[in-house]
Amino acid sequence: MAGAGANLRVVLLSGRICSGKSALVRLLKEKHGAKIIKTRELILKKAPKTKPERKALQLAGQRLDKKDGGAWVGEALQRSIDTYAKAQTPKGLYVVDSVRIPGQIEAIRRAYGAEVHHIHLTATDEELRKRYEGRSREDDEAVAYDELKRNRTEREIEKLADIADIVVSTDRCNEEAVLVRATALLNLYPRSNDAVVDVLIGGQFGSEGKGNIVGHIAPEYDLLVRVGGPNAGHQVYAEPKPEKYYHLPSGTQRAPNAKLLLGPGAVIYPKKLLEEIAEHKIDAARLTIDPRAMIITDEDRKEEEKRFGSISSTAQGVGVASARKMTGRSDYKDKKTAFLARDCDVLQPYLGSARQILADAMVAGQRILLEGTQGTGLSLHHGDYPHVTTRDTTVSGCLADAGIAPSNVRKVIMVCRTYPIRVGGPSGPMAHEVDMAEIHRRSGIPLEELEKTERTTTTDRARRIAEFDWLQFRDSVQLNGPTDIALTFVDYFDVNNRKAFRFEQLSEDTISFVEEIERISGRPVSLLSTDFNWRNVIDRRAW
Repeated sequence: MAGAGANLRVVLLSGRICSGKSALVRLLKEKHGAKIIKTRELILKKAPKTKPERKALQLAGQRLDKKDGGAWVGEALQRSIDTYAKAQTPKGLYVVDSVRIPGQIEAIRRAYGAEVHHIHLTATDEELRKRYEGRSREDDEAVAYDELKRNRTEREIEKLADIADIVVSTDRCNEEAVLVRATALLNLYPRSNDAVVDVLIGGQFGSEGKGNIVGHIAPEYDLLVRVGGPNAGHQVYAEPKPEKYYHLPSGTQRAPNAKLLLGPGAVIYPKKLLEEIAEHKIDAARLTIDPRAMIITDEDRKEEEKRFGSISSTAQGVGVASARKMTGRSDYKDKKTAFLARDCDVLQPYLGSARQILADAMVAGQRILLEGTQGTGLSLHHGDYPHVTTRDTTVSGCLADAGIAPSNVRKVIMVCRTYPIRVGGPSGPMAHEVDMAEIHRRSGIPLEELEKTERTTTTDRARRIAEFDWLQFRDSVQLNGPTDIALTFVDYFDVNNRKAFRFEQLSEDTISFVEEIERISGRPVSLLSTDFNWRNVIDRRAW
């Protein structure tokens, strides 16, 4: 969590009985991995004969405060932090669950300076009384609220609001809102527009070789995010056979230390996802699936195969499931029309808030890679309808599906093929189609190899292929606003490009083509894929 790996931060909580300190302590521990220092336990250590009851603890605390003005709390905190840190430089979030007098706070501030954050919780007397009378009071000997209020320290506690860094009225918001308000000064949530997200999308009709590019850059990232559904398969080179990804990010194996996230806009076929998870040996600690992601049922797949074969759909059920998510809202209470990840028993170990995962990563300054699927030319809104997919495949659509603000984006990498493809059959128009025999003639790549390569990952269908479409490319640049272009299948210009490991080793025609790409787009061609092997990307990035 965000607090666990951060620099040392000490939080001091103050407030009257039932002001909400216990709830905030619990949430700080659950959400941010805070280490809790309980003053109750500190008192019992310093005065072991004290009865573990609220009134007795109040009196014991007062006696300790009288001896040294509250310095004992700072000393006990130091010992606790040293114990947690085990002789290493202490890091993370430490919370003292209840400070009672200014002297306690001043002693801790002297010891830790600017790392100390004092949060005071308050509520109306009427609300506090109501909470106290409604709670379990096993340790309070059935002491009345008015009697506890008469305690000298309790009477003075509200004055600590004057010296607190932040004061939160807990009777005006729920526990989660108190957490957000109280911890804003701790920087546990992103409050700036730090650009830590790179987005990779396809600029044509899918199958641009995005997996190949992701496999090259993935080791640079801490969090890999995937959107879309299993109607798009990405491949990454590996031995003895390529890795195929339908739900999981393509960098899953290349970046084994990176966390994985499927966003709320993802569409999931559980059976296929669980197969991927097993194949790549992914545990629940590494993968998070947002509860709002949509589930594909077997009925969805059957319906899609029946309805959309006329436009060469992959028939994976993504479209029908996505439609149910939109149209089934009124029936959701019966789970008959909409079926989300949070309703799927087999996915329960992986469920978690995408928003929280992203917030934690951004606060920690981690680098995030968002991997889109399919291509811009298949966008539901911007493609050649009806030969489109069921979502917006542009950068904007991918960000929305993941839950990432545009201002957090650092780089946009648009992947394009030298010869765009579409799935075989009535899959939609392409300008200036050619056949594999012509690519064989131009490039020198064996025809049998081309025919084997140019089959779809998901459905294993033969692909159609065409000349590079400059008009479509210009439109994709306009729609996506890329900072960089990744050009793939450059060996289709010349098989000898497979032997190129530097830009200047590419054929003259290839270099001229790259120059024209850069001239028309105004963006650099920063990555070039020359083949499908371990050393298959020429990297010209300046970042």
